[in-house]
Amino acid sequence: MSRPAPHPVTAPVRRDDPPPTDAWLVHRRARLVWGSVLVAVLVGPSVIWMLRTGPQPLLHQMSVLTGLLALSAMVIVAVLPSRVRGLSGALGLETLLGLHRRLGLLAGALVALHLAFVVADQPERVGLLVPLAAPGRGQAATAATVAIGVLLALAVRGVRSGTHEVWRWVHLSLAALVVGASALHVFWLNNLVTDAVMGPVLTGLGLLLIAVLVLRWGARAGAGEFRVHVVRPESPTVSTLVLARRGRHAGPWFRPGQFAWLRLEQMSVEEHPFTIASSAADGGRVEFTVRHTGDFASRLRELQRGDPVWVDGPYGSFTPDAVPSTGLVLIAGGVGITPMMSMLRTAADRGDRRPYRLVVHARDRADLLFRAELAHLRTCLDLQVTEVLRRPAPNWGGATGPIDTALLAAVLTDLEEPARRLDYFICGRPQLVTDVLDTLGALGVPDDRVHTEQFAQV
Repeated sequence: MSRPAPHPVTAPVRRDDPPPTDAWLVHRRARLVWGSVLVAVLVGPSVIWMLRTGPQPLLHQMSVLTGLLALSAMVIVAVLPSRVRGLSGALGLETLLGLHRRLGLLAGALVALHLAFVVADQPERVGLLVPLAAPGRGQAATAATVAIGVLLALAVRGVRSGTHEVWRWVHLSLAALVVGASALHVFWLNNLVTDAVMGPVLTGLGLLLIAVLVLRWGARAGAGEFRVHVVRPESPTVSTLVLARRGRHAGPWFRPGQFAWLRLEQMSVEEHPFTIASSAADGGRVEFTVRHTGDFASRLRELQRGDPVWVDGPYGSFTPDAVPSTGLVLIAGGVGITPMMSMLRTAADRGDRRPYRLVVHARDRADLLFRAELAHLRTCLDLQVTEVLRRPAPNWGGATGPIDTALLAAVLTDLEEPARRLDYFICGRPQLVTDVLDTLGALGVPDDRVHTEQFAQV
């Protein structure tokens, strides 16, 4: 199964919106706080240095500023994907991964500019770029520069099918080399670290990164242990893994639409993220609907009742809980229906009376999942389901082709609310998400009403 990556968008309340919920207000406040923290970490050390030193020769000032900005960017790049739950819940994993990539590119550009300004400021420093002849600080800088260059090349190349685990560990190893070599370079320069103000600032950056990494890897040991209740086949290629929490549970522990990482051994290095499919109102059991592509997903299908599975989560903010909406339109491609089932099951358990419109886009009839349960949910909710096939059989009487403006307009025809006042949750392949976004734009749906989760490698 491909990996999920959520992306929420939140905007100020308009006059015709329903009153904001407590969850929405908390979510908006968390986004503001975490956004401010990231900006402070990125530019704070540079601003403090400028206030501390005052005017400097331009080339020297630029060499220091680009170095400090690159170092701050590297720290944030390392923190963003480290499963800080509050950060993930506030911004969403898709946003975090987008920032991770963009700040990684920015860090690479800043490193190149830093080297250029260092040499331009004092041309004799070009010798620092000769590894065998350079002192330790130069060798550390060269190692960090080469490693970040390889990282950027791998990022541009992307993950090839079947190589995700190899790519992941190469990525982590290179990232550790970049951060470690950069830290040694700053330490061996013995310049800013000895300053009465900048020394503690840089130490704080280092301690922040260490604390996040300790919590990140410590969370692995503290992941919840579940036991397999049953593995339920949904189709020849898709199964639902039903897990029961061990011991007493304290009720709901995730929000509909969130995901978690699964491991089959407590301290295993191999783990994969899957969206939770069950109702958030059931705290004792949790379900993951998995398409069996890849070795790990295939192993899940072979699990037996009572086998242990470790669950690290929940993560993400692809959830209607933080959205003050009068109605929801859920658009899913294939197994992208998983978070939508969690939303619908939770809505039914909560007695939600808002209108729900579900559009399912699949390759053929065999790829349509949960049809019987969706028929039952239509008796519990204000729910209409539209099935769309890309490769229909001759006897198919439903919708076909892409999800275009005509189809969505037909889906929304019976709703009193205009399209711009509904919230839209889209989950599926990147191409499907892109096509639906274009369609919603043509219908005049504001960006802040659209929430996406693309299937991409994490």
